[in-house]
Formats: sequence, C-alpha cells, structure tokens
Amino acid sequence: MKIQFYKYQGTGNDFIMIDNRDNHFPKSNTQLINKLCDRRFGIGADGLILLENSNTADFKMIYFNADGNESTMCGNGGRCIVAFAKKLKIISDTTTFTAIDGIHHATINDNLVSLQMIDIDAVQNYDSHLFLNTGSPHYVAFTNDVSKVDVKTKGRSIRIGAPYFKEGTNVNFVEQIDNNTFKVRTYERGVEDETLSCGTGVVAVAIAANVAEKSSENEIYLKTLGGKLSVSFTKENGIYKEVFLTGKATFVFEGTYKI
Repeated sequence: MKIQFYKYQGTGNDFIMIDNRDNHFPKSNTQLINKLCDRRFGIGADGLILLENSNTADFKMIYFNADGNESTMCGNGGRCIVAFAKKLKIISDTTTFTAIDGIHHATINDNLVSLQMIDIDAVQNYDSHLFLNTGSPHYVAFTNDVSKVDVKTKGRSIRIGAPYFKEGTNVNFVEQIDNNTFKVRTYERGVEDETLSCGTGVVAVAIAANVAEKSSENEIYLKTLGGKLSVSFTKENGIYKEVFLTGKATFVFEGTYKI
C-alpha cells in the first residue's frame, strides 16, 4: 500500500498531512504513525494530521502526536491544515472546520493563516506558573533568561508531575521583551522534546501574560525558535474571546510512502 503525503511547517513546527477523505489511512495503527513521524526511519515530523470529510463544516482535522497517539488541538497544525485544504482546492480564502475541541474559523492570505481558537474562561494563577487549556493543556512559567533554561529536562519533569499524571501537560518557558512581545520555548508532550514552536502554547502565553498583568495589550507577539507568531483576543467578563493565532503555514514537499 502506498500513502500520498504532504509535508507542512508552521514556524518550524512540522506535520505530515494526509488527505483521508476516502478513509484509506489506517489511523488506529499507532506504530505506523510513530514510524512515519520518526526523523531517522520515517518521513519526520512533530505530528501527523488527517484531513477528513465533515457533515457540518468544510473538513475535519484529526491530529496525532509523533508518538502515534491521537491528541488534543494543535494550533500550528490547525494553521497548516488550512493551507493544505486550500492546496487541495477544498476552500478558498476562508474556512470553517472541526477539530477535537470543536469548530474553528480561519482565513488565509498567501501563506499567512489566521486561526480562531477556543474561548478561554479558566486560568489557574500560581506563584510559580499559570495553567490553562487553549485546546491543549499548558503550563506557563515566566523567567528572566529563557535561553538558559534546560527545556527538555525541566519540561519533562513538569510534564509528568502531579497533578498532570499520565496525560501530562505541555510546558512553556517565557521571557518578556517588552509590553507585548515575549520569547517562548516549549516542551511538547507526545513529541517528548522541545519543539521549534507550539501554536496552542503561544496562545497560552499570550493569555497568561494578560492574566499575570505583564501586558495590557490585546495583541501579543511571540518569538519562538522557529519564527514569529501573533495572538489577538478580546476580554469580556473575564472570558477571553475572539482568540486568533496568526502566522505563516508553509508547504515543504510531497511524496509517497510504501507500507
């Protein structure tokens, strides 16, 4: 069996994209997905995304972590699947699609994608960090010099610690540059390593910066190892709405993989 795939990246967060509208892909095969994502023995990616038919929207997004397990929402993956859907001529410049956390709206202009994320109404603010769910769970810790953080070691210890246990959390370390600009480094569960960028992670950082009163702006700029992203939002009665993640989503290459 041959699988046609497409490779996309959003600020260095890279994904294998598969058009699965005919349901040909064996998505219950965890080992296969893990192998495809392997950077030495497979195609190589932070995750794999299936584009499927939807009865209520333009298409459906199903996201798998590099370990082969289906996971929660991926912001950069969401932006990349919008670019993929346009390449397949399923959409033009605007779209509505479904994901594990519900309906998402997006626009695309060339390769710049603006993706609406879920509303956020619960942020836990502790002395050492903040915790919130932006479609995926995120731990956010502010630090003076993010370049000195051992992200893999420290992130891993937090990811599996209480109260996160087996499912774990993603972990973000953040350095403030100015009132609305932050550097972000992220340890992603499922990848079990630092990634060049994390979409739901930078959304979590932007909201956390507002909650922690580190920024009074409603548009935040995030510098990741893979590039720049922006997050905008409105706040109404303590609820963050109209949350948009914006950045480039880039086609890298396509090919076939024989299994």
